[in-house]
Amino acid sequence: MEAPDEVESPDYPLEETKRAKDDAEMVVSEEAITFLSLIEGGRDIGRFCVSVEFAHRAHQPCMLVHAQSQGAIDNSPCGTTVTAYLTADLEVLEEDHHEYVKLDDHILDKRCHMVQCDGQMSIDKVTTDGKEVTRDSVSYSMDALRGLVTEGSNFLLMRLIVLRKKVPEHMNFISFDQKLRIRWTTFRGLEEEQIEIEGETVEVFGMERIVHFVDESPTTWQCYFLPDGHLASRLQVGSPVVMKLLQLPSQKEEAYHKMPLVWEEDIQMRSKFLDRKEELKADHASYLKAHPEIRALISDFLQFLLLKKPNDVFQFAREYFLPFTLDTSQDS
Repeated sequence: MEAPDEVESPDYPLEETKRAKDDAEMVVSEEAITFLSLIEGGRDIGRFCVSVEFAHRAHQPCMLVHAQSQGAIDNSPCGTTVTAYLTADLEVLEEDHHEYVKLDDHILDKRCHMVQCDGQMSIDKVTTDGKEVTRDSVSYSMDALRGLVTEGSNFLLMRLIVLRKKVPEHMNFISFDQKLRIRWTTFRGLEEEQIEIEGETVEVFGMERIVHFVDESPTTWQCYFLPDGHLASRLQVGSPVVMKLLQLPSQKEEAYHKMPLVWEEDIQMRSKFLDRKEELKADHASYLKAHPEIRALISDFLQFLLLKKPNDVFQFAREYFLPFTLDTSQDS
């Protein structure tokens, strides 16, 4: 696995994230953003939201970033979910990145999961294109990932820079491309602009994030933020879709409705579900092993049911099991 040359330490110290606890508006916040299609004349095609909160992972204090988009482009439903657990200096403890597009004849689904353990970052990616499933796995030492910026940590990093009101020069970081190779990511400032949000003109601070590739053109994202760190707009250069803030934070507290939680895409809830599922399976298997008469009883009932083929299955079952009920009553 190839890696870039030694990454230059950014002028902006990542340790500044520790100041986040003193900036509740920046760290613990929630935005509602709408997708606007520039090609389709501003038609609302979906929703994007970001939430940041203090949390614990394996008894370690951290920050939990959850970003989710849902919409439809060219009448094809699509969505992206990012859930990340980050340390105070923006080091990734665990992150799950899931995106999908439902096309007419098949579904394109990509899920990438990375987790840090014993000084290593293990990354697993599963791509499902219709019936074709591709799996990729790679592991890097944490020393090789110094300066790593992922989709999850990117949200917090940009907010911290916004609070400083200045993008330091030579902001070079690393990230992963679609093939899980290490690539350069650079940040630079954009000129401040004025945008209109529900009839009110506000000043916004702009930043540009560029992800460089070897065998293809770089991908560029442009984001604008309110002075308090809330994301105001976000777009990928060359894309017809732009994300724009619906309401100013002070105006949306009662009007904003959360997007429904998709538990399958939440790391904690999915983990709890899988643990509970295995616990129930083991418990049920143990009970069936202790009572072999259950399988015999159900097997006899199904054979008799298929032999008689009654129209009223419920009445048939009632009459079939009625003698067992009478026997139980007499025994008691």
